[in-house]
Amino acid sequence: MPALLLARWNGLSLFWRVQIAGWGLFAIADLLAQRIAFHSFSVAFARTGLILVCLVAISTAMRGVYVTHRFAHRVSIGGVALIALLSLLGALVVASMIVLVHEAVPWIVPPDRRGVEEFFVPFVHYFFALAGWSLAYFWLRAEMAEQAQHRRTMRAEAEALRAELEQLRLQLDPHFLFNALNGVAEEIPEHPTAALDMLRNLTAYLRHSLDGISHTVVTVESEVTGLAAYLAVQKARFGDRLQTRLDVAPEAMSHRIASFLLQPLVENAVKHGRREHDLDLRIVIRASGDALHAEVSNAGTLAPANTPRRQRLGIGVENVRRRLALHYPGRHAFELREAGERPEEKRVIATLELRGEPCGS
Repeated sequence: MPALLLARWNGLSLFWRVQIAGWGLFAIADLLAQRIAFHSFSVAFARTGLILVCLVAISTAMRGVYVTHRFAHRVSIGGVALIALLSLLGALVVASMIVLVHEAVPWIVPPDRRGVEEFFVPFVHYFFALAGWSLAYFWLRAEMAEQAQHRRTMRAEAEALRAELEQLRLQLDPHFLFNALNGVAEEIPEHPTAALDMLRNLTAYLRHSLDGISHTVVTVESEVTGLAAYLAVQKARFGDRLQTRLDVAPEAMSHRIASFLLQPLVENAVKHGRREHDLDLRIVIRASGDALHAEVSNAGTLAPANTPRRQRLGIGVENVRRRLALHYPGRHAFELREAGERPEEKRVIATLELRGEPCGS
C-alpha cells in the first residue's frame, strides 16, 4: 500500500505535489486556529474542510489565468494588479460560501460570531492567503525556469566540451600513427614479440583516445594509463634516445581530470624536444586538497619570440588553453617557460594547476 501511494504521488505533476503539500500544511494551521476560535473540533473540521475545498479550486483556476497571461517569470505592475483582483474575487467567494453554509447549517458558527465579523474576517484572511499563494506560485515558476535554463546551459557546455575533444582528435599528429604502424611492420620479421607489445600499447592509447570523446572527464589513473601507452610506443620507436619518467603521487590517482588534457603537452615535448643527444622527458603529477598540479618538461628550448604564435606554441598548446577555459573556467593556471643556464641544460617546462572538479561528464 505505501509503495502504491508513493508511485501515485510520484506520478503527479510538480504543481499538484506542491499544491497538495502547501494547502495541506495550511489546512493544519487553519484547523488549529478554528479550534482555538470556536472551541470545537467538529466545527473546526467542518469549516476547514469547506475552506480547503474552496481554496484548492480557486487557486487551480487562478493558475489557469496566470498561465494564459504568460508573465515573463517575474511579477510586473500588471501582474500585481491581476494578483490583487483575483485574490479579492477568490476571498469574496470563500467568505460568501462561509456565510451561505452558516445559513444552511446554523450550528457551524455560534450566534455571537455572526454579523459583519462572519463575512469580513474570513474575507481579509483568505485574501492574504490567496495573494501569498500567487506570489509563491510565481516564485516557484521562476525557480523552475531558472533551473531549466541552467540544465540547458550545462548541456550546451557538455556539447561544447565534446566538440572540443573531437576537434582535438582530428588535430592529432597523423605522423605518430603512421610511424607507429610502420614501426610495428618493421619489427614483425625479426622481433615479433616487440612488435606485438608495440601494437598492444598502440591499441591501449587509441582506446583511451576514443573513450575520451564520450567521457570528457576521467580519473588521473585513466589519463596516466593513456600517457604510459603513448610513451611506450614512442620508446619502442626511439629506443634509448628517449628517456622518460612518469611520476604520479598515489593520492592524485583518484582525482578527476579533463580527458586528454596532458596528452598534447607530452606530444609537443616528444615532437619538439632537443634530440642532439637523448630526449629527456619528465611528467610529474601531484595533488594538494582539491587542486591538481601537473608538470611536463623536456630537454630543449622555446621557439624565438619573433616566431608566429601558432608556430611557436603549436596546435597542441592552443588546444590545451581552450580546453582549460571550458573545463576549469577561472580555476586554472597554465605556464610554459624555459629553464636552465647553459644550452645543453635548457629545458622547456609546462606547468598546470587545476582547482576543483572539471566541468563535463
